[in-house]
Amino acid sequence: MRRSRHHTQKTDNHGRILDTVSISERPATVEDRAVPGHWEGDLLFGGTSSQIATLVERQTRYVMLVKLGGTDTETVVNALIKNARKLPQELYKSLTWDRGKEMAAHKRFTLATDVQVYFCDPHNPWQRGTNENTNGLLRQYFPKGIDLSSHSQAKLNAVARQLNERPRKTLDFHTPAEMFSQIVASTG
Repeated sequence: MRRSRHHTQKTDNHGRILDTVSISERPATVEDRAVPGHWEGDLLFGGTSSQIATLVERQTRYVMLVKLGGTDTETVVNALIKNARKLPQELYKSLTWDRGKEMAAHKRFTLATDVQVYFCDPHNPWQRGTNENTNGLLRQYFPKGIDLSSHSQAKLNAVARQLNERPRKTLDFHTPAEMFSQIVASTG
C-alpha cells in the first residue's frame, strides 16, 4: 500500500532550530582554549524522562550541573539563565550546544545573559568533546536508566564538586576547581 506524500513531507522549519549561529563562527580563542569563559552544554538523560543539564568550561574543565523539570525549551532556557547569573560575565562568554530542540529559545538565553550560543553541526556531538567526555564521567554517578529527577540540586552540586576536585592529566594533574579558582581570582 502506497502512503500519501502529505504524511512524509516536512515544512522547512520542522525539527530545526531557527537562527542558529554555527560552531564554525566561534572565535579561534574558544577553539584553542586560550581564553576562559567558554562553555559546552548538553542534557544528560536518565530513566522516566528525567534529565539534567551539564555545563563544562572548556579551558579549566570546570563542571556545573543544573536540575531540570523537563526538556521543553522554556524550562531548559529558564534554568540555564538562572545558572548563568551565578557567574561573573567574564567567566561566561559563550555556550556551545548540540542541535537539541531544548535550545530552540537560544535567542532569549542570549538576550537575558549576553552569552552567545553556538551550535554544533548536525550529527556532530564530538564538536563538544569536552562536554561529551564529562557526560561519560557523570555516568559513574548517574548510570543509564537511573531516575535523575530524584536528585536535588544540592546532590548535583556535590557530584559536580567531586568531579571538579578530581585531578586531570590534561590540566597537568591540577583539578578543575583549582584552575577555575585561579581564573576567578584573576578576574576579581
